[in-house]
Amino acid sequence: MRALCMAQPAPLTACIAAPGGRCNAPQRLQQQRRQVQQRRQRLRPAAGRGGGPDRDSDSDSEDFFMTQEGNSIDEAYFEEEVGMEEDDDAMRLYLDSADVQAWTKWAEAGLFYGFTTNPTILKRDGVPCNIASMRHLAREAFQLEAQELQLQAWGTTAAEMYSCGMDLMDVDTRIVVKLPITLEGAKAARRLIADGVPVTMTGIYASHQVVTSLAMGAVYAAPYVGRMTDAGKNGIEETIRMQKIVDLGSGSDPLEPMRLLVASIRTADEIATLAAGGCNTFTIAPD
Repeated sequence: MRALCMAQPAPLTACIAAPGGRCNAPQRLQQQRRQVQQRRQRLRPAAGRGGGPDRDSDSDSEDFFMTQEGNSIDEAYFEEEVGMEEDDDAMRLYLDSADVQAWTKWAEAGLFYGFTTNPTILKRDGVPCNIASMRHLAREAFQLEAQELQLQAWGTTAAEMYSCGMDLMDVDTRIVVKLPITLEGAKAARRLIADGVPVTMTGIYASHQVVTSLAMGAVYAAPYVGRMTDAGKNGIEETIRMQKIVDLGSGSDPLEPMRLLVASIRTADEIATLAAGGCNTFTIAPD
């Protein structure tokens, strides 16, 4: 893969690879992940809105939760996914944008695991903050073969954010719902996680907030490196400290420990320093 890293700090995407390069994750492991996701969708009850075996079906509940080999579904997942442990720490890059043209430009490179947005990014990119627009973004993202799309629930109360989060999950089960690390956000997160919704706690500025995110069972916690530095902290050192905390804990799924989704990155050198410090998940702006 032909690197284009330059001395100048921006654009960050230009410091990763030339368009047309290929993702460094082995194709076999990507296919395995898709197969596992498909089996989960086919076999597990739908998260948050009911699901499971039909009451009128011929199979009883015990048969529904067993495989043909006699193992439970969770055991079968473990047996299949344990072979992917070598990829559990694989690098994940996200494009921090709601601009579909930018998504399309970089999709062919195969570098990005998915896309991340928030209400500020939506406003910047001219995308209305409503469910209809999120449905359009999801359709575009997954047509581009994104593995995940992270959308932030909006609202001022826990009830509003919970309701919005459930609406977002109804759009597509590959959506990860972002929530602010506030008291109301934590209340909404507790309910969403209990309903099986994958959650990212965002706006992380201190290491103890990562501990909180782990305790809640979030699948991602998103620290803002540049903003921590702007506030007088050493954003790089604080983020590496957060990663060490993550390495000691796990998220809601023992097969997929919580990841630190590093955001607000100003230079490509920051990515290299953070990666050397153990970070493996980054979201970067397209310019």
